[in-house]
Amino acid sequence: MYPVDSGDTTFIVLCTALVLLMTPGLAFFYGGMVRAKNVLTIMMQSFISMGIIAIIWIFGGFSLAFGPDIGGLFGDISYHFALDKVGAMPSPLYATTVPFILFFAYQLMFAIITPALITGAFAGRFNSRGYIQFLILWMILVYIPVCHWIWGGGFLSKLGVVDFAGGIVVHVSAGFSALSTVIFFGPRRKELREIEPSNLPLVAVGAGLLWFGWFGFNAGGAYAGDALAAYAFTNTTIAGSIAMTVWLILDWHYAKRPSFSGILVGAVAGLATITPCAGYVPPWAAIVIGAVGSVVCYYAKGIQSHFKFDDALEVFRAHGMGGLTGALLVGIFASTAINTVSAGFEQFFVQLLGVVVVGAYAFVLTWIILKIISHFGPIRVSDMETLEGLDEALHGERAYETMDLPGDTTGKPAEADGTPARPDRTDTEEETRAADQPDQPKNKEQSKPNGNKQEGDATSARAGGRGKTAPSVG
Repeated sequence: MYPVDSGDTTFIVLCTALVLLMTPGLAFFYGGMVRAKNVLTIMMQSFISMGIIAIIWIFGGFSLAFGPDIGGLFGDISYHFALDKVGAMPSPLYATTVPFILFFAYQLMFAIITPALITGAFAGRFNSRGYIQFLILWMILVYIPVCHWIWGGGFLSKLGVVDFAGGIVVHVSAGFSALSTVIFFGPRRKELREIEPSNLPLVAVGAGLLWFGWFGFNAGGAYAGDALAAYAFTNTTIAGSIAMTVWLILDWHYAKRPSFSGILVGAVAGLATITPCAGYVPPWAAIVIGAVGSVVCYYAKGIQSHFKFDDALEVFRAHGMGGLTGALLVGIFASTAINTVSAGFEQFFVQLLGVVVVGAYAFVLTWIILKIISHFGPIRVSDMETLEGLDEALHGERAYETMDLPGDTTGKPAEADGTPARPDRTDTEEETRAADQPDQPKNKEQSKPNGNKQEGDATSARAGGRGKTAPSVG
């Protein structure tokens, strides 16, 4: 029996709460990036994960990931099914100074956020039924096996692959799965791509919550409130800050001006890059890792552009490439002064093997899952639903209620010739049909040459309708 350490337990309780906070943070981050009429849909996808994944994790998921090893591929599903043998006493294998039930909860938070990361790649394309089916199958067939291979005593861990806090298990698996979904669905209509974020302050709030939660994500990997956790915490801060600054410089160089959304993505890229090595490298190495991760993720845009991958919110770029880069850098910067892992060619190639195996497995299995569920009905939203907006079409709700007053162009972008742009309107089927018809008088009052001008103005004001905020990706 291992005694419970109250200090370590308190620390992991806090880290568990911080990791859970990352999922609402991700919902805000993605919600501000997409078009105003799709905000609730992508936020809801993150919150759905919090419900469904918890059920899977209780009834078999945790046991498959962390139960007694079977052939190096998965755990014994019966061992911890429905929290059997998961109680107050620590496990001799995992987090040996905190209650095993707390280890269960901490790992659940990782399982929740990982599939939520993928949702940014297919923003504006997946219908609700298809997404829920995908979420369930992806968790069972992709995340849980990968988790066991590296963290649960599976074959990759036996080969020496290490991943301190999820660079491979979380970011590589989610990033390459995101790439698979992007290729499977194909690009969105041209006019729906390359659009500015609808709510940058919401993106900033989300990025702040993600960064705050990332301290629990990485430092919690020590499973104790000790010096190792302190190193992981500090390395997380350094890498995120350096990556954000390097991204700002690159933006300034190539775009001639820095962008707010750019530096936020840069920070996330740096945080993803440091994740697999946060507890293996000294702080000076975190500076290099943050810079390298930022550069790699920034230039990964060229790969997406070359192959015309329509990854709506840059999931593969920030998480897939970031996690991959960080996992490899363990083999270059790991120090025995911090942890038991040492840098060297052998560790580098073992890490490379882990990245290749997980990336390829996640990509292929994701494609297979999408093919399977697409045989039982359409999983992509229709063009009409896309035009109407997924919030209204799929959920009967909308994030914003706004009113365009006649002649009010405040906040509207100017046309190319400098004239104010006309107010936006929601793209509905009726509006689409109306746009194809010649202008006709709508009633007798309008057909009169002079009419009642005062009444006409009031009618126009009442008919101004709901507008939409500046559109964004998705």
